[in-house]
Amino acid sequence: MPKQKNYDNDNSKNEKIIKKQPAPAVDQKITDTIETNYMPYVMTVIMSRAIPEIDGLKPSHRKLLYTMYKMGLLPSSANKTKSANVVGQTMRLNPHGELAIYDALVRLSKGNEALLHPLIDSKGSFGKQYSRDMAYAASRYTECKLDSICNELFDGIDRDAVDFTDNYDNTQKEPVLLPTSFPNILVAPNQGLAVGMASNICSFNLIEVCDTTIQILKKENTTTKEIMQTLKAPDFSTGGQLIYNETAIEEIYNTGKGSIKVRARYTYDKSQNCIDIYQIPYTATIEAIQEKVEQLVKDGKIKEINDIRDETDLGGLKITIDLKRGTDPEKIMSKLFKLTQLEDNFPCNFNVLIAGTPRLLGVKDILTEWIAFRIECVKRELYFDLNKKQEKLHLLNGLKKILLDIDKVIKIVRETKTEQEVVPNLMSAFKLDEVQAEYVAEIKLRHLNREYILERIKEIEELEKDIADISETLSSPDKQKKIIIKQLENVKKKYGKQRLTQIIYTDDSENVEETEEIENYPVHLILTRDGYFKKITAQSLRGNDEQKLKETDEIILEKEGQNTDDVLFFTDKGQVYKARIYEFDNTKASALGDYIPAKLSFDDGEKIIYANVTGDYSGNLMIFFANGKTAKIPLEAYATKTNRKKLTGAFSVLSPVVAIFHETASDAQSSESEYLLISSDNKAIVINSSAVPLKTTRTTIGVDTIQLPKGRSLSSVIKNPAALYKHVDKYKKSKIPARGSIFESVDIEKEQISIIDDVDN
Repeated sequence: MPKQKNYDNDNSKNEKIIKKQPAPAVDQKITDTIETNYMPYVMTVIMSRAIPEIDGLKPSHRKLLYTMYKMGLLPSSANKTKSANVVGQTMRLNPHGELAIYDALVRLSKGNEALLHPLIDSKGSFGKQYSRDMAYAASRYTECKLDSICNELFDGIDRDAVDFTDNYDNTQKEPVLLPTSFPNILVAPNQGLAVGMASNICSFNLIEVCDTTIQILKKENTTTKEIMQTLKAPDFSTGGQLIYNETAIEEIYNTGKGSIKVRARYTYDKSQNCIDIYQIPYTATIEAIQEKVEQLVKDGKIKEINDIRDETDLGGLKITIDLKRGTDPEKIMSKLFKLTQLEDNFPCNFNVLIAGTPRLLGVKDILTEWIAFRIECVKRELYFDLNKKQEKLHLLNGLKKILLDIDKVIKIVRETKTEQEVVPNLMSAFKLDEVQAEYVAEIKLRHLNREYILERIKEIEELEKDIADISETLSSPDKQKKIIIKQLENVKKKYGKQRLTQIIYTDDSENVEETEEIENYPVHLILTRDGYFKKITAQSLRGNDEQKLKETDEIILEKEGQNTDDVLFFTDKGQVYKARIYEFDNTKASALGDYIPAKLSFDDGEKIIYANVTGDYSGNLMIFFANGKTAKIPLEAYATKTNRKKLTGAFSVLSPVVAIFHETASDAQSSESEYLLISSDNKAIVINSSAVPLKTTRTTIGVDTIQLPKGRSLSSVIKNPAALYKHVDKYKKSKIPARGSIFESVDIEKEQISIIDDVDN
């Protein structure tokens, strides 16, 4: 066998190795190294990547949208183009890789559902904001164009509304900001992580943002409390229920930092014994929720669930939870809210770049900065229009000078030997400047007639008027603000939508086990006209104790109850505020008690007109209105499945409420369930509650129970007036209609009314 050649010792195969000397070590302070090598990177990330600017866009978003604008992919365009085409064109402004650009495009698209008002109209699979694993298709399969709201982002960009700068290789220009005609910074959610700082801006409802901005434009010293009246709370594209915490909202509005709690919305399908979740918090995903619930079941922490599955389809998000027989859906959801992302916090951090400097701003500060930016845009557009009109006026004034001698113009042009001498000859002959003479020289021969020139000259008067109006607007900040207000009104009208995120004024996610531990005992309850509520225990209640009240206040409800009962406060704005008795501290007769409008966050000027204490929501409410109608509504209609503290549409507000009475089951069976109705013209009638039909709709207007001539109204109602028969002889003699009769009335003398009031009291 031939001997194997040893290449290791074969010098012919060895190449000459050149040893490179290492770079010399240089002594340098670590602070200098960071400043020289790291700080430029830090500033680039902060300024050019992660933090949004006052137009509500990061640089990547702005470059992408402007590229689509220049490509002609406008909302009015009939056709979309491949996303890959858009991504490729955007590389001319944003050379950070195709995937990064496409990620930004996906988030702005309608299909992804990340924005309340998507900026890109999309076709194809773009994934979903609420799904971690639902991947979007490749850019070659999807199509896009700008959505209609982008008209408001680019309005004025061709009229010098904003500055332009060179792109990275100085081959084309791009806008520094987009001249958004509405505060997109608060409408589009934004999240960015820079070096040493972050930004997390939640989205708000467009209508509420526009209304708030208009309010600040009209009144510069608008307070946070006033802002909270128009800008209720954040609004998310995934919907859900926002648990309203006035203190937390006020802190976010003032400082730009804070946290808000959002939970899922669900329905219970009794026939299938399952819970269908159809909205989840913006920060949650279907997969994370499903995995967490499965783990809880596996660990034995939740035993009431048979199965959980994702049933999301073209109709939208849907997570179905199959329950075991006998499971209370409200109790299991209360547990899931506490243990899973079905209830989650959204951390707010309103970091915004203002003139190249990152600043943490509250809502009013953001809107104030946007207003200042928008006023500058409007002024620049006005200056642009002014210059254009002045240039046109200047040309027409030159045209006016040749009107009286058109033949001379033709003669000068015809007799001038060279083309270069035409303009100077016209200048000297008609006292024109070079611009005017150039304009006259460029007029077509067919237009050198009196009719054409006269038609053009007619524009001079209109131009002069427009120039005067624009100049006046430029000198008047109030008129500039009126332009912005008008634009905001148009945006609100065109693109405004109802809230997707429901606001609830309670946190009812406490575990059922906690609720069952509440001690129950009898209590004495007192409510005053001014809205003070006391809960006094039997041990603290003494017969000779005088209740402490404000000087002009009086007691309107005094009743015995249980610590676990509910109390319903009916207000003059057609709303009911609901609370648990155990939520109030035990007090004494010598204290004023809890002030209900503050404790339950009443609307401004809202007053209590009636209160009801109940443990089982049995019986009916008899509501008497000033227009003579009466509604009978089951008290159970106010027993909500979720423990909401505020019920809107509690009763009809078409006519003021005169009186409300709770008719218990024993009242309904008794012949004493009668009501004396007295009108403002001293007519009276007795009705039996059985004659009033029961209505399940809370906002029913009721039925007519007393005939009232024009200009008259129901003034008072007394329950069970039959007690008067044995007390007031004079009242007995009057011709009271038969019990249960309706639409008959008798005269009641004034002194009898006072006697009736005395007996009733």
